[in-house]
Amino acid sequence: MDKKNIDSFKTRLLEERKDVEDILKLMKKNETIDSNITDTAELSLYDNHPADIASELYAKESGMALKENELNILNKIDSALKMIDEGKYGICKNCGKEINEDRLKFIPYAEYCVDCQKEINSAVNYDRNTRAFAPKNRPVEEKILSDDSFGFVNNDFDYKNRVEFDGEDSYQSVARFNRRDNIYYDDYFDDENEGYVEEVEKISNQQYKNTLM
Repeated sequence: MDKKNIDSFKTRLLEERKDVEDILKLMKKNETIDSNITDTAELSLYDNHPADIASELYAKESGMALKENELNILNKIDSALKMIDEGKYGICKNCGKEINEDRLKFIPYAEYCVDCQKEINSAVNYDRNTRAFAPKNRPVEEKILSDDSFGFVNNDFDYKNRVEFDGEDSYQSVARFNRRDNIYYDDYFDDENEGYVEEVEKISNQQYKNTLM
């Protein structure tokens, strides 16, 4: 890539960086990030059901997600500016090929070429333990949580005739706290006699006639 294009992209990146910083300042000013902070600090809400503050929780989560997205873009812009200084701008991090200029014009902080980005977004891994397909770009903590030595996430070792504590056991150990009195869980899926109010109404005319004989 020639110096003229490099300078053009650098100017564009600096403009994008300023726009993102302005958005973050505006979000803070409008309390998009710290929405309803005084309301959720009330002690009277602590022992209430989470649904009682659902609107406040949604606003808080939405603000945090928007902030995280802008910070992610800001980090990519800073990384792209660093690549320019090192003479590596416009090179795909995955395959090492040049990123198409049309893509850079649209997303100047792009880290991957179109083909590699498609592969990253759509690629799946097959987990032999859980016998399931899962996306590659999962949170890093799941590598620990789903490890065989812990087995707290999706692992179920029963089919391997293994007896260690696995994901199913983890759920069962906490599910017992959710059991309520006077509810018979074994009969949960039994069909009810719809259309009857009292037991006597279930007696058919034929059954009644049979009692008269």
